Amino acid sequence: QVQLVESGGGLVQPGGSLRLSCAASGIIFSLYDMGWYRQAPGKQRELVAAITSGGTIYYVNSVKGRFAIARDNAKNTVTLQMNGLKPEDTAVYYCSAGRGSWPPRDYWGQGTQVTVSS
Repeated sequence: QVQLVESGGGLVQPGGSLRLSCAASGIIFSLYDMGWYRQAPGKQRELVAAITSGGTIYYVNSVKGRFAIARDNAKNTVTLQMNGLKPEDTAVYYCSAGRGSWPPRDYWGQGTQVTVSS
């Protein structure tokens, strides 16, 4: 059974930082592309960042220079370091895994809330 478990969300002031982590089980992690999506109220889910099994990285334009995705194949984890957070980054953030199609979305985590507010 595949499980993706996110952690690290919370409430942060504008300009602050958060680090999201996703622990994967039930898959051969190193073979999978991994992604972070987010969904704000009333909006569609959007891909924020992704990293391929080979280490190629993608970011949506709105987070370039502020967010950093990384994977640790030894620990079966993918992280999203978020700096310079803005109120418009407020959303539920989801971890995803995929193989054979892009962007990765074969499996999903349960989501973690990120709220940026003063």
